[in-house]
Amino acid sequence: MWDYIIPILTLLVGAVGGFFAGVYYLRRQLEKMQSNPEMLQEMAKKMGYNLDKKQLGKAQQMMKNRKFRP
Repeated sequence: MWDYIIPILTLLVGAVGGFFAGVYYLRRQLEKMQSNPEMLQEMAKKMGYNLDKKQLGKAQQMMKNRKFRP
């Protein structure tokens, strides 16, 4: 019986831990992008957008107004 319970339990713990680690990493990256326009420009290019300076400033302002910490 324990041969089934332990693997399922470790899978659940690993999935929950991985989710929270991923959320933490994503929030940290978004916080870094707030102050670094090059990172924001690079992300936009990867998504297929080419932002000019005005659009880049607007995107940075939107990110600064948004709080990534709960």
